[in-house]
Amino acid sequence: MSETLSFGERVRKALIWRSGTQILAQLISWGSTLAVIRILDPSDYGLFAMTQVVLVFLSFLNGYGLASSIIQNEEVDPHRLRQAFGALLLLNGGLAASQFLLAPWIAEFYGQPIIADLLRVQALIFLATPFIVLPEAVLARELEFKKTALINLLSAVVGAIVALGCALSGLGVWTLVYAALAIFWTQGIGLFLFARMFIWPSFNFRGSKDMFTFGGTILLAHVLWTVQSQSDIFIGSQTLTTYELGLYAEALFLTTILAAKFIPPLNEVAFPAYSRMQSDPHAVRRAFLKAVRIIMMVACPFYLGMAVTAQELVHVVLGEKWLPMVPIVSVMALVMPLMTLQILFAPLNNAMGHPEISLRTTFVGAVVMSFGFWVGSQFGVMGLAYAWVGGFPLVTIATILLSKRQLQLPILELVQSIWPGLIAAVIMACAVLFAKAVLPPLPVLASLPIYVLLGACVYAGILYGLAKPALIELFQLAFRRKLNDLAPSDGR
Repeated sequence: MSETLSFGERVRKALIWRSGTQILAQLISWGSTLAVIRILDPSDYGLFAMTQVVLVFLSFLNGYGLASSIIQNEEVDPHRLRQAFGALLLLNGGLAASQFLLAPWIAEFYGQPIIADLLRVQALIFLATPFIVLPEAVLARELEFKKTALINLLSAVVGAIVALGCALSGLGVWTLVYAALAIFWTQGIGLFLFARMFIWPSFNFRGSKDMFTFGGTILLAHVLWTVQSQSDIFIGSQTLTTYELGLYAEALFLTTILAAKFIPPLNEVAFPAYSRMQSDPHAVRRAFLKAVRIIMMVACPFYLGMAVTAQELVHVVLGEKWLPMVPIVSVMALVMPLMTLQILFAPLNNAMGHPEISLRTTFVGAVVMSFGFWVGSQFGVMGLAYAWVGGFPLVTIATILLSKRQLQLPILELVQSIWPGLIAAVIMACAVLFAKAVLPPLPVLASLPIYVLLGACVYAGILYGLAKPALIELFQLAFRRKLNDLAPSDGR
């Protein structure tokens, strides 16, 4: 029993370190970002978004899948680590060279000569990747997230300092490039030293077929996810101005804050935890449904609240020059709870030894969303926003249907895990809209806190009345000392 409790406690500490420092790091990053946004122009963010399409697309070959195989396997010998290190160095060195050489052609495609210089410098990011990916995998296997969390926090501080310094120096779009480089290289150096990864790479890959098979499946899924997540900028760049693209890119950043910044760190803990529990499918399913229930109780009010207070939120946080992005935020925020739910499935599928399910779901997402963005781009920047509303519900439904058979996941139990947060959030949003309609006009600095407080009170009250046990569960997760129900039942 003590081993069971020990595993649950390790999961809890991993969650606290990974999510807690992520929150602090994001607060530092956002503070810097908001200051920089007020200095730079939307067109700077439009140019940077164009380069990110290339970086994200190439990064599907950075070897993350190889590192995932190290986490998923129950035993990994030192030679396997050396093989993974060698493969990571080869892959990322090739990516850096490819981006450097292809930069002029990519700039010509976009019709923006400066893109070539931006891409050449950003190629240095790939050279740091092996020193990030492998140490993270080794530490994640043992649920040792304290060191990773501290390095991520340090990198956030360094990135914030570099960003503010460059912005105040008038470097424009280069501010975003240098800040990204500072973050990646701080992580690479710090993680490599903290994990004590003092090993020589091996370029003899005999006996590593299973590692490359698992990694290859993850790689293909990553390719398709890249198409799904980056096709909007890629397609939109052909019909929108850099100003419009900048508005859309920052609206996307704002509306995916929770799904893109806070859920991935939780998934990083979930993947090794599910992997340790894979011999007990019932325990894994129970832990997954609990995670869905708790995360949706946070995501639903967050995003629906953002949708109904977009005007005030953008005005207060970003400033008046960003007000044209308000309609984009209002529309896209409505669908982001579904995105939050959908990305919870990948670590579950992969940990249970079914990366092919993630591959199929990302294939559906790539096809559906790319087609939606192509159609939406014909109607301007709002067309891209409505493509999310039309396409992502289909992607989420496909993910659930493809996952439920292999994982023996009852749809009814999944719905029961989602509905408390969703119903309470819908009622909350309606209450805020009603208040906005009946209250007299207020200064924007006063109205936003009022609406947030009203929404929080209504949401907590409705949740207490409809699903009191779920509300208590949320507080217990934050304050109790043990996670007994996350531990595997076989006593490992």
